Amino acid sequence: MSPTDFSKFDLTYYTKSALAGGICCGLTHGAVCPVDVVKTRIQLDPVKYNSGMVGGFRTVIAEEGVAALSTGLGATAVGYFIQGWFKFGGVEFFKIQAVKAMGEKKAWDSRTSIYLGAAAGAEFIADVFLCPLEACRIRSVSDPTYASSLPGVAARLIKEEGVVRGFYSGFGPILFKQIPYTMAKFAVQGRVAEAIYDSMGSSAAQCGAVTNTGVSLSSGVVAGVVSAIISHPADTLLSKVNKAGAGGDGSIPSRMMNITKETGVVKLCTQGLGARCVMIGTLTALQFGIFDTVMRSLGAEKYHFHAPA
Repeated sequence: MSPTDFSKFDLTYYTKSALAGGICCGLTHGAVCPVDVVKTRIQLDPVKYNSGMVGGFRTVIAEEGVAALSTGLGATAVGYFIQGWFKFGGVEFFKIQAVKAMGEKKAWDSRTSIYLGAAAGAEFIADVFLCPLEACRIRSVSDPTYASSLPGVAARLIKEEGVVRGFYSGFGPILFKQIPYTMAKFAVQGRVAEAIYDSMGSSAAQCGAVTNTGVSLSSGVVAGVVSAIISHPADTLLSKVNKAGAGGDGSIPSRMMNITKETGVVKLCTQGLGARCVMIGTLTALQFGIFDTVMRSLGAEKYHFHAPA
């Protein structure tokens, strides 16, 4: 394969990558909001919601109506659009810069490390912007009467708890959750997609849009389930630390430790895991499929690692 022309990876390309990432994350997280509502309720109140995912849906609908399943939708869609902008755009930026610095042969040999490093860097930046909106979402789900809108939730959190405690109590857990999740997500998806192309004796450049989208969806499912399992303990901790009064009134680390002791490590790892695997497996597959589709519609193709000739 001929050397890559890196001149096409300019500011316009990275803007298209960021936009495609924002669209795919905002759409998919918004679409699975009902699942996320039930999953969060299971994590926050496992005694009440003790009959699995289907039972959780029934309980929420019976007690609060169907509309309750859309609780936090605004915060979810906006927060994950912003997160997707920085995550997917950032991964493309860091990945391509690493390849340019190392050369394509060395980058091919180190592609898993590049995936992991690019994903970690991009996710850290994205989480700075995501954390306040995730705090608003979780507060809305845990207490539907807290405020009637996203701006209302944000304003009340700032008034009652301040910016740091109100918006960033969950910053540690969100990093602990999202960075390993995103590292696994991109590394596993990249390597699984590569294995699928190898099994077909082809490459992304040689396949059409339908085939490439199918590969993105298939590899995304695998990546989503692996990522969900890896990041689930921190996801449970994040849900609990953003619940009013959880873990006492001390510092954020002390509250996290108290919640871990109260909940138990096993429950942190398993409460709501089945629902999250379904949600994240579906969500991740759709994200990669939508990302590639939007990129093509914008006249761009993401960079794929390849063995130099």
